[in-house]
Amino acid sequence: MSEEATVPLSEDVREAIAFVGETLGPFYLQDPVKGDAGPAFAAMAAIDVAQAAVEWPFVDEAEARCDLDLMRSGLAEGIDADGLVWEYRRLFIGPAPKPAPPWGSVYTDRECVVFGATTLELRAWMRSHGIARQTDDKTPEDHMGLMLVLMAWIARNQPQDLGEFLRLHLLTWSSHFLDQLIEAAGQPFYEGLARLTKASLEGIQAELGLDVVYPRFYR
Repeated sequence: MSEEATVPLSEDVREAIAFVGETLGPFYLQDPVKGDAGPAFAAMAAIDVAQAAVEWPFVDEAEARCDLDLMRSGLAEGIDADGLVWEYRRLFIGPAPKPAPPWGSVYTDRECVVFGATTLELRAWMRSHGIARQTDDKTPEDHMGLMLVLMAWIARNQPQDLGEFLRLHLLTWSSHFLDQLIEAAGQPFYEGLARLTKASLEGIQAELGLDVVYPRFYR
């Protein structure tokens, strides 16, 4: 029997997982200038790295300190700095080909397409568990930012489904994508974001004792 089916999550663990998703998810979804995550960017720019590293869940303090320091340093020139804004658009918007596309099916589908088989599998899983989309209906559901936000929602509202969601739909590709994003990022904020996301998700996997079957990657 799977771990997630037998061990209820404590409220502290659920809140910590929700914190990770709610804190990091918007940075993948929102343009620093045009989006509505301005307060989140401002908070990160003013963060006390040493204190935040002690408190960041699921990640070794030294790792969290390094990653958070990268993120803060990437905001040193302001959230409207050209380097930050254009790097977000280069990584996540286009129009040029994205060096590390943020959708799971790009890596797990033989044709390397968005709205691939794994996207449809996630959509069907959400429908079967009575879970609605948390944001817009235009972006494929397997976008890293959307899935982090969804992880937070599930942790708070349907914790009995959290392990299955992570094991079958997010952890299967997250580290592979985040390794590519770390390599592709040309601005410290997004390198730090990728590193902290990877460490957090792998820490959550260890905390929950989830055995993940990894697919073949086509990119």
